[in-house]
Amino acid sequence: MHYFTFQQKDNRYYSRFSGKIIALFHVFCYKIVMKRDIYKKLFEWKNSSLRKPLILKGARQVGKTFILEEFGRREYSNIAYFNFEENPGLNDFFKGRIQPEKIIEKLSIYLETRIYPEKTLIIFDEVQNSPETINSLKYFNEKANEYHIAAAGSLLGIKIGQSAPFPVGKVNFMNLFPFSFREYLSGMGKSQLRNYLESKTTFDSIEKTFHKELIDDLKMYYFIGGMPEAIVQYKKDGDLNKVRVIQDEILTAYTIDFSKYSTKPEAIKINNTWNAIPGQLAKENKKFKFSEISKNARARDYNEAIQWLVDTGLVYKSFNIKTLRFPLSGYREDNIFKLFLLDIGLLGSLLNISQRTIVEGNRLFSEYNGAFVENYVAQELIANNHKELYYWTSNTSAEVDFIISYNEQIFPIEVKAGISKKKKSLRIYGEKYHPPILSRSTLMNFKKDNYICNYPLYAVSLFPKIS
Repeated sequence: MHYFTFQQKDNRYYSRFSGKIIALFHVFCYKIVMKRDIYKKLFEWKNSSLRKPLILKGARQVGKTFILEEFGRREYSNIAYFNFEENPGLNDFFKGRIQPEKIIEKLSIYLETRIYPEKTLIIFDEVQNSPETINSLKYFNEKANEYHIAAAGSLLGIKIGQSAPFPVGKVNFMNLFPFSFREYLSGMGKSQLRNYLESKTTFDSIEKTFHKELIDDLKMYYFIGGMPEAIVQYKKDGDLNKVRVIQDEILTAYTIDFSKYSTKPEAIKINNTWNAIPGQLAKENKKFKFSEISKNARARDYNEAIQWLVDTGLVYKSFNIKTLRFPLSGYREDNIFKLFLLDIGLLGSLLNISQRTIVEGNRLFSEYNGAFVENYVAQELIANNHKELYYWTSNTSAEVDFIISYNEQIFPIEVKAGISKKKKSLRIYGEKYHPPILSRSTLMNFKKDNYICNYPLYAVSLFPKIS
């Protein structure tokens, strides 16, 4: 089995075969990355009769390249890897008349190795830098679908369709997010605990020992977050100082992207919006306020900056909704929303949360008015395929933190930082809409009190599937 990586050096292209040290590193990281839930989806894509060229979307440094390379190494005879950011000259192969067989011939010559139908995984990385390559996927689908192609990019959301047609209906899509809490458990060697949690079908309490262990794991997850590099580092030596360094470096890379992939005036607005999110989440009322970016900030001036952050996967947007009808998207208020960061660990880094909060009881959960709790639940819902987030308000008397649709029904869930038993907002919601079930997520164990169900925070990914 061959593994090729090509880079440019001294005006020559050369191949770098994985040496012993690199191989050991891959084995170590593989044990973490193989715990990613998307691996199963990639395997299904490879063997599907409906397979088309794949576009893997996701924010920078969530592990797109690594998971594709590992998948290729494990499931194919060899990999043909091309990076359109490092080697912009690759774009020339896709200009003019698009003939898949000719393109494959040129790519094979470029690599100095043969690309085989079905046996080679072709990876187009940072493909947002080549709109022509994205467009070529249509022709590979129609004329040469025997070649297995996976394209990835960190900024596809803002690049797609800018200067070339997009192959609508001719590609498969997948999204990769930071590690969810369940994936984190698997990555930390606690797959049995994860399986035990996922086997829950009722609201009967779990063993106190397991409940406490999961709360402790959740505290660590709140600090470490779900960025693969941070998890790999902590798994390696348990040093949280190094984890924070990695998080800071990731945040720096994001701010560099702001100026690299947008105009200077827009980059300033993106940066100002990004920096405002942690402070706004730390307030009691987490609705995003433009006036807190700057005194004279207006929605019309910052909407494009917010959409840039959403399209790159760096933030999730939760819309206010006052009328509970299908489809929920038809009743959202576009100008009233909350913004959440893609990763709770990065949020902690931006807020400079101390390691001490991990060992100081449940302080971490209530820190900054429960900012971490809501952000955590938002990213758990997104990671579990709830593509749009909503919250409900009733004038100023009540607010339910998250509303989702599932199996043609609407489900509310209120989120609490501790073990609070207050249910005011849920009760107001219940009196107005009379749903069969109301849900909360707290630090308490599984519990059902009449028609009010409690999901422990560590199990919010199971919402609303338990009956």
